[in-house]
Amino acid sequence: MTALLIDLVYLLALVAISPIWLYRMIRHGRYRRDLRQRLGKAPCHYGTQPVIWVHAVSLGEINAIRTLVDELAGQLPDHQIVISSTTDTGMAQAVKLFSPKRVAFRFPLDFSWAMRRAVNRIRPNMVVLMEGEIWPNLIALAGRRKVPVVLVNGRMSENRGYPRYKRFRCLTKRLFNGLTALAVQDQRYADRFIDLGAAAEKVHVTGTMKFDTAEAADGAAGAEEMAKALGLGPTDRLIVAGGTGPGEEQLLLEMFANLTASGAFDKSTRLAIIPRKPERFDEVADIIARCGFGVVRRSQCPDGTAGQMPASAVVLGDTMGDLRKFYSLAAAAFVGRSLVPMGGSDMIEAVALGIPVAFGPHVFNFPQARGLVEASVARQVADVVELGQVLAQWLADPAAAAELGRMARQFVRSQQGATRRNVEIICGVLGRKPAERPGNIATKIIA
Repeated sequence: MTALLIDLVYLLALVAISPIWLYRMIRHGRYRRDLRQRLGKAPCHYGTQPVIWVHAVSLGEINAIRTLVDELAGQLPDHQIVISSTTDTGMAQAVKLFSPKRVAFRFPLDFSWAMRRAVNRIRPNMVVLMEGEIWPNLIALAGRRKVPVVLVNGRMSENRGYPRYKRFRCLTKRLFNGLTALAVQDQRYADRFIDLGAAAEKVHVTGTMKFDTAEAADGAAGAEEMAKALGLGPTDRLIVAGGTGPGEEQLLLEMFANLTASGAFDKSTRLAIIPRKPERFDEVADIIARCGFGVVRRSQCPDGTAGQMPASAVVLGDTMGDLRKFYSLAAAAFVGRSLVPMGGSDMIEAVALGIPVAFGPHVFNFPQARGLVEASVARQVADVVELGQVLAQWLADPAAAAELGRMARQFVRSQQGATRRNVEIICGVLGRKPAERPGNIATKIIA
């Protein structure tokens, strides 16, 4: 009966948002791929090798599980690990990172019949869910089949997730206790899960794995080739706006134009904008042109060519997989979806590259932003005016910017280790004791 009620809620929600889905499907080509997998036709697992199903919703989460999957594979070589994702960008990255060695597939809709079909085909011995991916029908089905479900890198935002769950407090206790273990990023999240009914002994604070996947370095492979292709010279100072969202690009372009006109940014200062969503690339190109700038598109400047950067041009990062290269070339960076109330984009990768990083007030999807600010290794600004002032200060004082970057890399290294703690929990649930040294195999726990 519970599954039927959940299915009914899903159906009503699907009907309500169907106009948005149809628009995005027609306008941007989204939701068309892997439809059969969305309906539960996941790849079949044959043989007797136990399966760990790891699910991460989108691009950022897929990147964050990279070290987790690698360490699990090393500790548990007798297990097969399969990866699922929900979004197109997440799937593309999952295929890039894990195929062909590991199966990557589209996460099914959480209708009871679709999830049952998928579980019958995958036959998992464990399900690992990333961050906030808590799906009632999947958890209930796994519970009936005695399949442990572990949440890793768990989080619950104060302004969104927590209030929504509180409305259904009578149901959340059963939902969260359907999880075998909850490994969460910090104590605030732990307190919220416990307040909503999760058994305290199931909740573990392990930190965030995104620090583990961030490479604390002073450069990125391929960055010099990209700079040459774009026509960026050795004296150019690049401001990178990464992971931007609707409404931000216009603000950033107006700020850049004003500060250039006032002399706060000289002629060697360049701006690169990398939108978070690929379907917005053409839209952002139009915005740049309407603001009076030329547009240099990365997709039209492939490596191996020598580009020419017009004096009044803005770079548009309209390719996938180049954001880290852009950050490594930056004299300063802004991390987007934070001047508008969208929750922010991942700022750890930029910080780990040792460049001065700023972001706006809306970073509720990234609790680590608070720690970066408190450690004085990144700046949070109230609005685009303050952002312009901060960027101008960094460009005017390269020595101070370099010292900030050095401290940032050191801070990232100090925060690493969450992956290991999550692996220990997963191994414990499977009855294994993880090896102390990398490359060794987890051993069975003898009662």
